[in-house]
Amino acid sequence: MITMEILGKVKRLYSRDKKSLHEIAKTTGLSRNTIRKWVRGTDEVDKPSYRRKETANKLTAFHQALELALKADSHRTKQNRRTAKALFVQIKADGYAGGYSRVTDFIRAWRDTAGKAPKAFVPLAFEPGEAFQFDWSDEAMVVGVMKCCSMPTPGPLRPWAASRAGASTTT
Repeated sequence: MITMEILGKVKRLYSRDKKSLHEIAKTTGLSRNTIRKWVRGTDEVDKPSYRRKETANKLTAFHQALELALKADSHRTKQNRRTAKALFVQIKADGYAGGYSRVTDFIRAWRDTAGKAPKAFVPLAFEPGEAFQFDWSDEAMVVGVMKCCSMPTPGPLRPWAASRAGASTTT
């Protein structure tokens, strides 16, 4: 990844210090082909972008409280969710001394990443034999002349299923 610092260093070593491509490659650890491409022209090189380093700020102490509130709100309907302003007032009451824009930036970033995490979907309709289903009702089963104990019935009670096993069911 190209950073402003390394691109500037390579250009300074080449133009000001008159170092060869081989010497620059040895000092920077970059490939000679990469250095050659950077030195010949910046048209082919992707423009480096400035990245602000992540540092602790006034909001850092409240990240956990905000995430907890946002997770709780994600399970609510949109009309019942708290707004960024309401969350700002809440953490302000807890002692936050920073600005509103920091809070909205954090909320926006959370909603773009963790807020849009895929949620598991479990289908509620299965083909016969695909999954076990139990109706937790109290059913008694008579096998021959002997009455068996109560047991949960698999799936919806099907009289034909019991007849296959050679038994009849009674309620």
